Amino acid sequence: MSESEIPKGSYAAGRRMKLPAGAEAPYVVFINGIEQREGSDYHVRAGEIVFTREIVKEKVGTGRWLAMYLGLFGTYRKNETVDLQFQRSGKTELLSDLPIT
Repeated sequence: MSESEIPKGSYAAGRRMKLPAGAEAPYVVFINGIEQREGSDYHVRAGEIVFTREIVKEKVGTGRWLAMYLGLFGTYRKNETVDLQFQRSGKTELLSDLPIT
């Protein structure tokens, strides 16, 4: 994604997501609830998920955050969330809105 494709009020957060401690394959990765494909959308490398494109997050300043908190208005800017399903100690876990670097 080029800089010109990033909507106003959003920013390119990065391409990397650190795997949680003890996380084991199989990994199922979602962006905004849509399952991603290993190889074409991301790769697993050295304890990280590395995306093939930038993940876009919303810039939320103090004034905008306060207005949303008070319920004056919501947000309609592009804000991608990344969720990860994985195995840990023999159990399936799902973590939502993981940090991107």
